[in-house]
Amino acid sequence: MISQLAVQGAQMLVVLLLAPLLIGFVRKAKARLVRRQGPSLIQPYRDLVRLMRKEVVLAENASWLFRVTPYLIFAATWVAAALVPTFATGLEFSWTADLIVIVALLGSARFFQALAGMDVGTSFGGLGASREVMIASLAEPAMLLIVFSLALLAGATQLSTVAAFMGSPEVGLRVSLGMSLIALVMVAIAENARIPVDNPATHLELTMVHEAMILEYSGRHLAMIELATFLKLLLYMSLISCVFLPWGLDSGGTGPKSLAIGVAAYLCKLTVLAILLAVFETAVAKMRVFRVPDFLGAALMLALLGTLLLFVSRSL
Repeated sequence: MISQLAVQGAQMLVVLLLAPLLIGFVRKAKARLVRRQGPSLIQPYRDLVRLMRKEVVLAENASWLFRVTPYLIFAATWVAAALVPTFATGLEFSWTADLIVIVALLGSARFFQALAGMDVGTSFGGLGASREVMIASLAEPAMLLIVFSLALLAGATQLSTVAAFMGSPEVGLRVSLGMSLIALVMVAIAENARIPVDNPATHLELTMVHEAMILEYSGRHLAMIELATFLKLLLYMSLISCVFLPWGLDSGGTGPKSLAIGVAAYLCKLTVLAILLAVFETAVAKMRVFRVPDFLGAALMLALLGTLLLFVSRSL
């Protein structure tokens, strides 16, 4: 019992401490690909510390919702990221690691962020909130269809069960799983405001989505939102590695050696996914904001086709 709680706490700390490093690694890899020196790997940590030391500046008409939202977003995202099995499954709170719960937590964080963007009444806040809701209206159904596909296969939406099933030899090669993986990658790109949906390195007024909602934040409030953004990217990479690359996961309570192998495998998978993300963002250009529905519509159709294909094949 105590060892299980310790491993669960370690997973929560690993997720929290590793998220800024992941962002720093992606930025460094992108800089190297274009032959630049790039920022240090620990620059995101420095940025967070700098923001925490700064004074919070609030608009005169900011309500209590504007002040509370950064903490709600951070808490919901951290809990969702901590629920995804990283290096071990079957932990003390693994029964709560449900895919539908994770989608609900991310949806609630997005809801409060959109409300906070409109709370002050600036034009950029309303613009960013409307675009965020537009993206969510296509990304969330696609995510739920991916969940349904995995539930039809594994017989559950609990991530430890799904990971155990996906790691078994009875899965084999399935077209529906390939469609679900592509759809999940597209949803992850859109949800994290990465290229080609959005460019996290710029603040262009006509194209920004996520940045438009947080322009009025400063100090520790902005630090909480930035850390939640880092955690969200780590969450989706952890979800992809847990569901579609479940190798090396410790089954829980099997000993320190198995845990060490799980941690090493998790770090290797994160490194590979981060490099692939950096290569993809360097190779493609940002699309126009009016093309984003087409991009997410393709993800929705892939997830729907994968679900229908799996449903029809099971009924034969």
